[in-house]
Amino acid sequence: MVLLEFSMSPLNQGDSVSQYVARSLDIIDKSGLEYRLHAMGTIIEGEIDEVLAVLKACLEAMAADCDRVTCTAKLDYRAGYSGRLQTKVDAVEQKLGRKLKTLDTASGEKDS
Repeated sequence: MVLLEFSMSPLNQGDSVSQYVARSLDIIDKSGLEYRLHAMGTIIEGEIDEVLAVLKACLEAMAADCDRVTCTAKLDYRAGYSGRLQTKVDAVEQKLGRKLKTLDTASGEKDS
C-alpha cells in the first residue's frame, strides 16, 4: 500500500482554479480509494497501480481543456501496512497525549 499526496492545477486559467480541482476530486471520490482533501492538495491510499491510475485520470481530465498543467506528488510506500491515512496521525497524537487539529477534527467533526 502507498500514500500518494498530490496537488495539481492548470496554469494560465486565472486566479481561482477550484473548478478544475473539483473535477479531480470527482475522479478521486469515484475511485473508491480512501482519500483526504486538504487546503493544499489531496492524499490517496491504495495499491501503487490504483493511485497512479487516479493521478493519470486527473491529469488527463485537466489537460482536456488546459494547455499547461503543473503537478507535485509524493509517494510513501510501507510494506504490510494499510489504513495509514489515520494511523500516522494517531501515532503522533498518542506521543503528544492529546488530539490535534486534523482534517477530520478542525471543522468540529469527530473521527468515527
